[in-house]
Amino acid sequence: MTDLQPQPAPASQPRGLVRKAPENFLDRASVRDVESHGIQGRRGFIRGAFAAAMAGGAALHATAQPADSGDGDPAILKLPKHSTSLGQPVAAHPYGLPSKYEGNVQRRQSPGLTQTNQASVSFAPIQSLLGIVTPSGLHFERHHQGWWDIDPQQHRFMINGLVKTPKVFTMDDLMRLPAVSRFHFIECGANTGMNWGNVAVPTAQYTHGMLSCCEYTGVPLITLLEMAGADLKKGKFILAEGADGSSMTRTIPIELVTSGQVLVAYGQNGEMLRPENGYPLRLVVPGVQGVSWVKYLRRVELGDMPYATKDEAVHYIDLMPDGQHRQYTSIQECKSVISTPSGGQVLLDKGFYSISGLAWSGRGKIKRVDVSVDGGRNWRTARLETPVLDKCLTRFNIDWVWDGKSTIVQSRAMDETGYVQPTYKQLRAVRGSRSIYHNNAVQSWLVQENGEVKNVQVA
Repeated sequence: MTDLQPQPAPASQPRGLVRKAPENFLDRASVRDVESHGIQGRRGFIRGAFAAAMAGGAALHATAQPADSGDGDPAILKLPKHSTSLGQPVAAHPYGLPSKYEGNVQRRQSPGLTQTNQASVSFAPIQSLLGIVTPSGLHFERHHQGWWDIDPQQHRFMINGLVKTPKVFTMDDLMRLPAVSRFHFIECGANTGMNWGNVAVPTAQYTHGMLSCCEYTGVPLITLLEMAGADLKKGKFILAEGADGSSMTRTIPIELVTSGQVLVAYGQNGEMLRPENGYPLRLVVPGVQGVSWVKYLRRVELGDMPYATKDEAVHYIDLMPDGQHRQYTSIQECKSVISTPSGGQVLLDKGFYSISGLAWSGRGKIKRVDVSVDGGRNWRTARLETPVLDKCLTRFNIDWVWDGKSTIVQSRAMDETGYVQPTYKQLRAVRGSRSIYHNNAVQSWLVQENGEVKNVQVA
């Protein structure tokens, strides 16, 4: 795996009068420095590194302005090289690559969230993405013991437990069956977890970047269970097991499986899964936290009770205010985030902007998103961009004329069940402030008079 170091963004005009957030404010060496500090020290180090990156970005922008010419724009009047000479040949790169001018749009490793690279997180750059689909190469990662590139010819998938005939499938066996393709979001249960107690990270990539949305292709799990003669009266739960060294195992209620939505998937965005995302086989469990989307899937067992495995009895549980732990809380509740403007970005002038963001719900389709530009005192209904799909990211936008004064922008989503995304005050009244998982509170971004956007929380 190539250890790519973030590179400075090429000098260019900002798009839409918004200067991008300094996505490379922490490189791999800086992440290691963060890991060596205590919790308070980590926050101070992150704030310092981010402030320095912001200052560097301002200097870069100052040198990037086009020359003022009374005779017209030289970018129009003087033909560039690409208009007067031959370009690169067809298939110069047999597997296409992004433009070098987009090279700064990368997954970023967790700033001190975990101590071991093999059991860490990389965040998707959601503030730089368009539409609802996450490119495969920018899909967030969460590993428990590193990732593998498994030989598909040697991989096997087994079904056992309360079935008439236990089955073992090769990849060829699975790929010859009728397939379905569906778009769904996947969100880590710990997404936005660092902000449970207070503001901890500066950009949307780090607050909400354990989130991606792709087209998945595979075979409905219920089809494979029926091929094995599953006893769907006695069988109430399945146990999904991965083939990596962490032996990731998760309990999933059979109702999700019999709905036909759970897939045994081998495809992602029109190609085979990437190794970091479970190649050659993973489980897709729409609406449920990402840990249940077991990667490198090797076995499904049908049983009559929850399995209480290590990753659902000790981890991925919610600490409640009375000291009890809430278990098997898998559904990702309705949530949204504004990606433009968002933390680390800079509005370069007052005037018209299109506020844009993402909304999603593990219980179905997004019905409405409201946006506030005055800290939650007043709300307007945003436009939902199509398509609006079940358990899938939905892009929203709304017009805004910024008057140059300091203000707070927020979004609040509602899904088709009528559930409304809570404020931090509402969420903490039920869940307290010491949790890690399932933080779906309203996100607030402070737009300062100088145009800089910061992560804040509104009581």
